[in-house]
Amino acid sequence: ATVLAQAIVNEGLKNVAAGANPMDLKRGIDKAVAKVVEGIKAQAQEVGDEFDKIENVARISANNDSVIGELIAEAMKKVKRDGVITVEDAKGTDTYVDVVEGMQFDRGYISPYFVTNAEKMSCEMEHPYILLFDKKISTLKDMLPILEQTAQSGRHCLSFQKMWIAKHWPHWWLTVCVVTQGCAV
Repeated sequence: ATVLAQAIVNEGLKNVAAGANPMDLKRGIDKAVAKVVEGIKAQAQEVGDEFDKIENVARISANNDSVIGELIAEAMKKVKRDGVITVEDAKGTDTYVDVVEGMQFDRGYISPYFVTNAEKMSCEMEHPYILLFDKKISTLKDMLPILEQTAQSGRHCLSFQKMWIAKHWPHWWLTVCVVTQGCAV
């Protein structure tokens, strides 16, 4: 795929240097991509839960490495169709499958005050309120309705657990989370 992409770029640059309109070239590439995708979809074969086929595809994709093929098929059996498989560099020489139940975040909590298990240095919660926020929080007023709603749920503000997940946190929000024992990610 990398070799093909480089060839397309090289030929495209040659055509632009020879006077071709770059926008026309891009539109042509887009049309060609649509045709290729259509052709691939027409030839594709659904493997479903046939793990021997999954293993074959994985083995071929891993330069015919049967160990990797088996491990990928094993991972697929464990996580099923909607699961997520992440490949990471190992600290040793062993190659293995490690299943983690639940959610994982690339980034941890933003303050050591959120540690609830000092032995593991982790923030562990049972039945927390979880807020996923896709906008920038700029004032406490933005979050007040949610804080009020969770406080009115019958649990005291300092006794229920919350997890706040957002792209950006203002500095003052850390104080709010620490005081209300939330965990910001």
